[in-house]
Amino acid sequence: MTQATDKSRVLIFDTTLRDGEQSPGATMTHDEKLEIAEMLDDMGVDIIEAGFPIASEGDFNAVSEIAKRSKNAVICGLARANFKDIDRSFEAVKHAAQPRIHTFIGTSELHRAIPNLTMDEMADKIHETVTHARNLTDNVQWSPMDATRTEWDYLCRVIEIAIKAGATTINIPDTVGYTAPMESADLIKRLIATVPGADDIIFATHCHNDLGMATANSLAAVAGGARQVECTINGLGERAGNTALEEVVMALKTRHDIMPWHTGIDTTKIMNISRRVATVSGFAVQFNKAIVGKNAFAHESGIHQDGMLKNRENFEIMLPEDVGLAGTSLPLGKHSGRAALRDKLEHLGFELGDNQLKDVFVRFKDLADRKKEVFDDDILALMRVGADAESARLKLVTLRVACGTGGPAEATLVMDIDGAEKTAIEKGDGPVDASFKAIRKLHPNTARLQLYQVSAVTEGTDAQATVSVRLEEDGNIATGESADTDTVVASAKAYIHALNRLLTRRGKTGEDEKEISYTDH
Repeated sequence: MTQATDKSRVLIFDTTLRDGEQSPGATMTHDEKLEIAEMLDDMGVDIIEAGFPIASEGDFNAVSEIAKRSKNAVICGLARANFKDIDRSFEAVKHAAQPRIHTFIGTSELHRAIPNLTMDEMADKIHETVTHARNLTDNVQWSPMDATRTEWDYLCRVIEIAIKAGATTINIPDTVGYTAPMESADLIKRLIATVPGADDIIFATHCHNDLGMATANSLAAVAGGARQVECTINGLGERAGNTALEEVVMALKTRHDIMPWHTGIDTTKIMNISRRVATVSGFAVQFNKAIVGKNAFAHESGIHQDGMLKNRENFEIMLPEDVGLAGTSLPLGKHSGRAALRDKLEHLGFELGDNQLKDVFVRFKDLADRKKEVFDDDILALMRVGADAESARLKLVTLRVACGTGGPAEATLVMDIDGAEKTAIEKGDGPVDASFKAIRKLHPNTARLQLYQVSAVTEGTDAQATVSVRLEEDGNIATGESADTDTVVASAKAYIHALNRLLTRRGKTGEDEKEISYTDH
């Protein structure tokens, strides 16, 4: 595809597994990356940026395995502007049916100072590295990092160099979320009109959401002539995140009257992958998030409800079914069997093997004994937590907490540590503080609590509480999540879940734990 062919088609470049995973605490396991990549491929994503192969042995292995398993999507690996990075990237993606190397360098005055290169020295480096990448594969993407703050003449100069060296896609990153929609559209339009050879390649846009305009800037860039949008599921990404895939895709679908472009995304798969990414990343979706938020299709005010009953188009511009959100069905209860649970899970987008279903069913029955009705959101919470409990080194056995208005809370905790049960009794300022102290007594650690967040899964006094905990230890960040009708128990489980993840990372050796730091584009 070139700029001149099928101008109504917008390619979706998903970087959830690379840029999205750079969010502090969002690191995914090898198997989770493979699972998300398969879901992205299945939903019709055109290009999957599977990772940054030079960063670690773990990243390289994940990208390589994704490349081998991919069925339809182009598989892309990121590389800095040096031969070692580029060779490593190609080594990882070469087994894909459609491999791509994505190389980049910061071109703005601020970013040129990082490697301390003059304009001419950087121009030479761009020519050398893009040429090297093109000698390895005919699918090369190049990005001038911080493009939206790069001097106009120099930006045109280096893009022309990259095109002549063999780049087939030129990505224009708004690295720090600085630009605005009118600027975004104008920049792409001017580049296509000005740079020699621009008609023969694809221009892409990569926007960050620091000012809340990532989606608007991406759509504006499409209006200006960009035919590839770089995005992530749920807008996951560093700082304020990236352009959200679901927002761009549904905007193009819903407002096709004024944005006459289309993607190849199966939108009915959006909710399922959104939920899965939220689970494996530990980053819950905010309730009022566009398209995939819990309240995106909820109506509470009397006027809205009355209007919806008369005609759903009064207050809904999209059908919930279009994004894979079926209407709420009857809740399950303690008398429901495995067949009903399996049907419910399939209804929610989960396909489980018999062993997986057995594990979920045990936890479902335990929850149903404590709740009168188990709703869809309760089932989703069960799927988000507890999947790796059997292989965990640290497990909660029992927790009892005594607290009152006259003194500190006291927690009596029993934990299974590597197969041996141990007990601790600790006091704290409250039940959660006492529980965390008891955990630290049984498993001494220096992890610092960065985040503690509680949210109700459903309504009512018997509602499950979902607790997210983020810990940092020696530069490693891990997020744990759990749900329970007892908020204190959910808190302890989430804390232990995060500690287990830290233990897993602490156990890695060599390059796998020495992630390379680099500035994101």
